[in-house]
Amino acid sequence: MSFRLAAYAVCLDGERLLLTRHIPSSGDPTWTLPGGRVEHAEDPYDAVLRELAEETGCRGEVVRLLGVDSRVIPADVARAGVEHQNVGIFYGVRVIGGRLRAEPDGATAEPTWTPVGAVADLRRSSLVDVGLAMALTRPVTGHVATVPVGGLIQH
Repeated sequence: MSFRLAAYAVCLDGERLLLTRHIPSSGDPTWTLPGGRVEHAEDPYDAVLRELAEETGCRGEVVRLLGVDSRVIPADVARAGVEHQNVGIFYGVRVIGGRLRAEPDGATAEPTWTPVGAVADLRRSSLVDVGLAMALTRPVTGHVATVPVGGLIQH
């Protein structure tokens, strides 16, 4: 099994959510939240702001911790063909500066402010639904129900 600790930014501006397009080396692109792997010895709080800047060109400030999500991706659908566990820490982040731009030489492109009502029509990572649910419901436990994968919702 592979394991990854990641931090994700849920950036809401009124009724808009900041998304980036993940461009995998194989397979179809999906929309996702800015964020990614927490590096060795890096605090997830710092990682989410670094990832936001790298993937979108925007500077942000953490407003609050939204919650934690842990999911196991079965080997038959995981990219490396090995069962994979992703533990994601989700933060509410306010964009305070910078300009939207694609990640230079990265796996994400097209950072876009997307109307929240349009998210359901996008081919997207399940992380988008998890983060949006945390931001909109603010569960006391910091945990929301598992998002079923299928159709437009991908791992």
